[in-house]
Amino acid sequence: MKINRFEDLQCWQEARKLVKMVYKAINNNHKMKSDFRFAGQFSAAAVSTMSNIAEGFAKKTDKEFSRGLWISKGSAAEVQSLTYAAIDLNYITKKDQKIIYEQAEKVSKLDSGMIKYLYKSNIKPQSKLNDSRTQVHNDTMTQRPKDSKTQRPKDPRTQ
Repeated sequence: MKINRFEDLQCWQEARKLVKMVYKAINNNHKMKSDFRFAGQFSAAAVSTMSNIAEGFAKKTDKEFSRGLWISKGSAAEVQSLTYAAIDLNYITKKDQKIIYEQAEKVSKLDSGMIKYLYKSNIKPQSKLNDSRTQVHNDTMTQRPKDSKTQRPKDPRTQ
């Protein structure tokens, strides 16, 4: 199935659910709602999960989409962390913390799955012309020489 819109992405759909859960938690507790800084941080982290998926997808390159997914994962972890603060401040119950935490985990795992898919779709079989001189580096998805004797040019400022 070809995905043409970010709304069709399961990770975005689950991030949207996370946003609803966080806003419901905020609106159901007057103390948390009155703590503007905390409520703002909590809601911003949740919205960031959803928004970064959409933004990355809209940029139309796998690299930018992957970057948006990584940011979304970070925001999901931030939501998870903030649920502990919300418990400590008696803003939410342990039951609500568990539900929000698990939803954030679901978003993060879906983001990871999409990142892996994008990475695998960008690895091209090496041609016979260059297979002895190049290797794909996992961290950058770029081709570089294998030869360990290859050196960087010297910085003219240090000479």
